[in-house]
Amino acid sequence: QVQVVESGGGSVQAGGSLRLSCTASRFIVHNDCMGWFRQVPGKEREGVAVVYTPGAQTLYTDSVKGRFTISVDSANNRIYLEMNSLKPEDTAMYYCALDVGGCNLYGATWYARRDRVWGQGTQVTVSS
Repeated sequence: QVQVVESGGGSVQAGGSLRLSCTASRFIVHNDCMGWFRQVPGKEREGVAVVYTPGAQTLYTDSVKGRFTISVDSANNRIYLEMNSLKPEDTAMYYCALDVGGCNLYGATWYARRDRVWGQGTQVTVSS
């Protein structure tokens, strides 16, 4: 059964950068989607960015466009989230999600066509 493992979170000052990574336990195949969600206490988990692999179609939530970049390293079964110009409001637990069988993109979010596999989460804290 496929698993995903995240790393790269930490504490930074506003304006700083972090790169999150998410590694799957198998090859990322053509009909998978992989992306990032984030959640803060008292709020719903929201989609941040997603990529279709290997087609590389991407979707970002408006608040991170121009600052965050999602990318795929297919050879290592891995996606990244490069986060630049971080703001305090980016503080959240960030979760990787692998959508087995692909996903459908709607507006600023996406939905798994079959199963969604979650990572354990990695904390990002941005201080002002």
